[in-house]
Amino acid sequence: MTKFDLNQHTFSLLRSEPFFAALSRRITKMPTTAIPTAGVCINKETAQFEMIYNPEFMGSLSSSHLQGVLMHEFYHIIYEHVTGRLPPEGMNMMWNVATDLAINSHIADKLPKEACVPGVGRFEQYESGLSAEQYYAQLKDDEQFQPQDGDSDGGEGQPDSLDDHSGWGDADQETKAMAKERLRQAVEDAAKEASGKGSWGSVSSEMRKKIMDMINPKVDWRKVLRYFIKTSQRSNKRSTVRRINKRFPYIHAGKKVSRHAKIAISIDQSGSVSDKMLAAFFAELGSLAKYAEFTVIPFDTEVFDKHVYVWKKGQRKTWDRVLAGGTCFDAPTKYVNEKGFDGHIILTDMCAPKPVPSKCQRMWMTDVDGKNAQYFTTNERVIVIDHRE
Repeated sequence: MTKFDLNQHTFSLLRSEPFFAALSRRITKMPTTAIPTAGVCINKETAQFEMIYNPEFMGSLSSSHLQGVLMHEFYHIIYEHVTGRLPPEGMNMMWNVATDLAINSHIADKLPKEACVPGVGRFEQYESGLSAEQYYAQLKDDEQFQPQDGDSDGGEGQPDSLDDHSGWGDADQETKAMAKERLRQAVEDAAKEASGKGSWGSVSSEMRKKIMDMINPKVDWRKVLRYFIKTSQRSNKRSTVRRINKRFPYIHAGKKVSRHAKIAISIDQSGSVSDKMLAAFFAELGSLAKYAEFTVIPFDTEVFDKHVYVWKKGQRKTWDRVLAGGTCFDAPTKYVNEKGFDGHIILTDMCAPKPVPSKCQRMWMTDVDGKNAQYFTTNERVIVIDHRE
């Protein structure tokens, strides 16, 4: 068998692909004869994604095709084909092919002739650039995938997938979740490295957006806010004879507990924050007011005390720009620290240095551009607001 060590070739193969080169360094690659070609899976012991490959198969490919196969496997991981995106019927050949068609639309010129490519050969009638789910729906009506006599998963002549998908979906949910979080961090690090070099290689702008969406997954910020307020609540206790003391009934008075959260929401009104973003922030605040009362603190390089106000629960207000200077996160943080709030949310484009520590729990809200252009790293929660919601 050909002695082929993929690790010795990876750097030269991906020299022109900075993003994939950076991601590749974070993915373990293991040779095996258990599969005929190559594939990706989760190592159940380490909860890490791995690429496995048959050295004989990989050694038979040209440099260009080797590069294409590497990129193909990494795209399977990025698109979560390995962990969560399976059809209701479970794993089957049509889903194998559908995922390959979705990926190969973008790297067709780098793949060997065995690859399933939209618009080519047996897939000549298929449009390029669709999702795996869209291809899967079309494949269900494709004659070459209709079951033959004695065959429950399609005809004997149906196309084979270029790579091996047999390890998909095997891990338990906890292992998958750990692997996905580690992958998200690996993709984020690779994206930052590629952006720092000023090139993502052949990754298109459309594909880059999908990758960034994977790094910054949409969350239900309303649920996050409710949890934030709940964990910011403090209790005021007072004695009352109307409530029975559970520990010492009729001996000591009971306690009446009232819970409330004193929440500050600082709004970045610096010149770098557009009117569109400000309008979006205020629209979100209108929704937040359904859940709690909060104090609105406009700031740029300083807090504008004159325009600080309490937004009472259920109120509606219109947005207004009252400042337009630079940005300093120290100003609202010190203000909140001095006033004794329980929680602090900062709506901003993240374009300023890291502020002084907060005495209460602090959370950041921004848009996708703000998250991608974040000036500093933080262990505090950064929530991305989608203006298109």
